[in-house]
Amino acid sequence: MIDLHNHLLPGIDDGAPDLETALQLARMAVAEGITHLVCTPHIHPGRYDNDLASIAAARQRLVDGLQEADIPLRVAAAAEVRYGTELMRGIEQGSLPFLGTWHDKRVLLLELPHSEVPFGAERLTEWLLQHDIVPMIAHPERNKGVMQCPSKLKPFIEQGCLLQVTASAVAGHFGEPARMIANTLLELGLVTILASDAHNVKHRPPALVEGMQHAARIVGAFHAEQLVIDHPWQIASCHFS
Repeated sequence: MIDLHNHLLPGIDDGAPDLETALQLARMAVAEGITHLVCTPHIHPGRYDNDLASIAAARQRLVDGLQEADIPLRVAAAAEVRYGTELMRGIEQGSLPFLGTWHDKRVLLLELPHSEVPFGAERLTEWLLQHDIVPMIAHPERNKGVMQCPSKLKPFIEQGCLLQVTASAVAGHFGEPARMIANTLLELGLVTILASDAHNVKHRPPALVEGMQHAARIVGAFHAEQLVIDHPWQIASCHFS
């Protein structure tokens, strides 16, 4: 399986605080059946001021650690980019990493504020699409604004944005409202990938299997596997060629 949203890079956001924890999470990912990761640390101006250089350096530390520990996991890096006008400047300056490509267009993992869908946010996603960048909205099922009013996702879906749902949310580990939204999105065929959004060993591990199994009850085993194998590979294979 391929995990396209996780926070395993050591010491640069609220994920793995150090290399030892990152390697522990990597071992858990391998045990889960994950073979490839695209690590996605936060880029959130004023809170996590990561850039291409800091992300590349953290990735190299992890890659070196994986090799030394003989952990069979291939690792690339992108970012989970916070919604905001700074994002447009980053695109224009070429300073943001992309998750991969989808139908020959670059994919940006976009994080909306957890508490809401900002008014007019679809104008930013439209701007991205006009620049041949496809936004993939991270964990919409956990957004409080979407929980209160699921139709707030409609403009993004109509534009052609992709949706990344958290596997553990499908399995119910983020509460019933998130599970219901995730299941509805699956039923409607609107989920592009399932990802772990792993942050730590105890509460948010790199888990995909349970969520995939729950998804299979909704969309069937074939389509559930597409969400953790085929679609992620279609997006991220450019990192591993």
